[in-house]
Amino acid sequence: MHGSTDKTRVLIAACLTGGFMVAEAAGGIITGSLALLADAGHMLTDSISLLLAWYAFHLADRKATPRLTYGFHRVKTLVAYTNGIAVFAIGAWIVVEAFHRLNDPTPVLGGPMLVIAVLGLIVNIVAFLVLHGGDRESLNMRGAILHVLGDLLGSVAALVAAAVIITTGWVLIDPILSALVAVLLFRSAWSLVRESGNLLLEGVPDSLDRDGIAKDIAANVAGVREIHHMHVWSMDGARNMATLHACLTDGTDAYAAVTAIKSRLAKTHGIDHATVEPEFGACTDEPSGNQH
Repeated sequence: MHGSTDKTRVLIAACLTGGFMVAEAAGGIITGSLALLADAGHMLTDSISLLLAWYAFHLADRKATPRLTYGFHRVKTLVAYTNGIAVFAIGAWIVVEAFHRLNDPTPVLGGPMLVIAVLGLIVNIVAFLVLHGGDRESLNMRGAILHVLGDLLGSVAALVAAAVIITTGWVLIDPILSALVAVLLFRSAWSLVRESGNLLLEGVPDSLDRDGIAKDIAANVAGVREIHHMHVWSMDGARNMATLHACLTDGTDAYAAVTAIKSRLAKTHGIDHATVEPEFGACTDEPSGNQH
């Protein structure tokens, strides 16, 4: 099962990130490098975010309760949304600080900066590889990967900046590359926030087409005349659910039709939890015939 292995992967990444963060922050202060301080800031927030992601996986293992009838799977989506917002905040801070550094350059010790950047790059590569083997359909895992990817890009930027400073003495490369990394992360952060926000609002996952699914069932399940009042959503980007009314032709075995509908939803569309209400004649709710 992905859940238990993903939880372990995230915890390992959190330990690696948090362990090196202290050394990198100290190195950034000593060398005067914004790139190192920015990466250390990334790693501080990412350590917290990775621990939250781990705790979300931990909660998801708990059984449903009479009040939380779906269990705690939605916590993973909430943490993914929070992680995306955190990346935006970190990126904005880096851009502002880079602007100040461009207007008021500060000395940077290229040699020590290079050593720390190389060590940070190694740590982040290991953490990224650990997470990359997990379930990338899970928004929670994608949020964790996004944070570590930000750390990885930050280490690369610090490495390049250190090399340029050592060879040319041009210290402005440090804030320029730091701001560039922040801008590159904004797109991925926006994608994560948009998708997790859509799921929190019970929106249809990007990978699914509600109207197309309804037409597919009507066309391929015997005895189904129409599908309406259909809702499709997901708990965490991986576990998809649906509710729908199935209008059946007269004489159709309702049990057989419902069984066939659920089977097609699971096998063809990846919806493994569905509630199907069979109907004959007029809809038992508002008989408008419209899907909503």
